[in-house]
Amino acid sequence: MAFKLNGNPLAVDVPFSVGNVNYPANWLRLSTAEEKTALGITEVADDPVYDHRFYYGNGTAKALDDVNATYDEDDPEGSYKKGDLMKDENGNQMVNLGVKSILKAQEKNIAGSLLARYDWYVVRKAEKDVAIPTAITTYRDAVRTACNTRETEIDACTDTAALVTLYGASYDENGNFEKMNMTQYPVDPEI
Repeated sequence: MAFKLNGNPLAVDVPFSVGNVNYPANWLRLSTAEEKTALGITEVADDPVYDHRFYYGNGTAKALDDVNATYDEDDPEGSYKKGDLMKDENGNQMVNLGVKSILKAQEKNIAGSLLARYDWYVVRKAEKDVAIPTAITTYRDAVRTACNTRETEIDACTDTAALVTLYGASYDENGNFEKMNMTQYPVDPEI
């Protein structure tokens, strides 16, 4: 909760004055609602916090799909108009990535980092013809499968609410954690 006095914000844990009376830094924490009201202090709900992966700071959902980049205003020199497609220096259409593309790229990075820990087995096999342990090949295949499944799950979401749910968790009727909603990557193999 935020506090205001005469429409001005009051910082918690900072001393303040009302008229000729000085109040200590902890007064807002220790005072009752009635004491605050008597001074004219009001409580204001904090602004909601939105998940930056899916929403802008004001709560507006980000675009799920990629969109062609366009100019927001006319060029003062007349070389382009508002709404014209933006091209890079090579003449290629510029694209603003949507949430789905960004999340799928992150999944590829996660899978790549999980696989990288065991790449040395693959290099050793190529250079020295030493067999890769079955646990490692099984793990690496499971990472690739999980990544592909996660990307498919992302693509299946038709709106922001579905993506938020996908990246969330399931809880039982008592509020106890049950499982993550999205397919999980495998745990490291025991070798």
